[in-house]
Amino acid sequence: ARCVREAPAFDATRAAFEFVFPVDTMVHALKYRHRLALAEYFGAALVECAAGFGEDADLIVPMPLHARRLAERGFNQALEIARPLARARGLPLGLGTVRKLRDLPPQAGLDREARLRSTRGAFEGVDKHAGQRVIVVDDVMTTGATLDELARCLKRQGASWVGNLVVARTLASY
Repeated sequence: ARCVREAPAFDATRAAFEFVFPVDTMVHALKYRHRLALAEYFGAALVECAAGFGEDADLIVPMPLHARRLAERGFNQALEIARPLARARGLPLGLGTVRKLRDLPPQAGLDREARLRSTRGAFEGVDKHAGQRVIVVDDVMTTGATLDELARCLKRQGASWVGNLVVARTLASY
C-alpha cells in the first residue's frame, strides 16, 4: 500500500528469500565473517529468481559500498553476489558507474523515516545511463530506502527502468 501512495524511484523488486533463519545467518556470515562461497550460492539463487525479470536489461549495478566500508570489509558483497548473474545474463557489471558519497550509519534499528533521511543524497552518478534498463543487486532489502535512493540517482543519469534483485527481503512492517 505504501508503494501505491508513494511510488518509489525503482520500477520493480524481486527477492530470492525472506530474511529469516537460516538466510539471515548466511548473509551475516558472508558480510562479516568473509564466507565468500556464500556469494556464489546467493548469486545462483538470484539467477533462478530472476527468470523473466528485467530480460531486456542492459547493465547490472551492484549496490556500491562507501570507500571506507570497502576498505574495512575488503570486498563488496553485492558485487560478489552480482557476478554469477552478470555471467548468466551476459551483461556488464556497472562498476564505478555510481559512487556512494557517504558512509551511512548502520540501517538496522532505524525506522523507515530515519532510513529515508539517512540515505538522501548518498549516491553520485559517474556515468550516464541514457535509456538503459538497469538491474541493481543487493543483499537485503528492508524498507527499500537505500535501493530507492540509488534508483533515483540512476534515473537522474538517464536510466529508463531500474529493477532490484535482492537476496532477501525483510517482511516486517516498517
